Amino acid sequence: MTTPATGALRLTVLVGECDTCRHRPLYSEIVHRAHAAGLAGASVFRGIEGFGASSLVHTSRLLSLSEDLPVAVVVVDTEERVRAFLPEVDALVPEGLVFLERCEIVPRPGSGDAAVREDRG
Repeated sequence: MTTPATGALRLTVLVGECDTCRHRPLYSEIVHRAHAAGLAGASVFRGIEGFGASSLVHTSRLLSLSEDLPVAVVVVDTEERVRAFLPEVDALVPEGLVFLERCEIVPRPGSGDAAVREDRG
């Protein structure tokens, strides 16, 4: 029998692959701070093509000179914990897109998701 899904909030931060903070990739700094804050999980996804406020298209195609590809940092936890983490993101990301989406966590057998639901929700 599947355990019922629980409500959560997904935080997505879109930055450039070359963005840095304290001589470390910005995406890595966000993940490490999310981990230190005790959030349930964070992942980084590298885009193959995209553009932002600058309207400059960044691509991974061989003939392109751009190497500053888009990167999405995705963090998922309860709404309260994600919103408490937003000031950290604001301090780290002066430019870039930050958005929140309601989502459901579907616990998987043996994944530890039940502990996240009990401890954090």
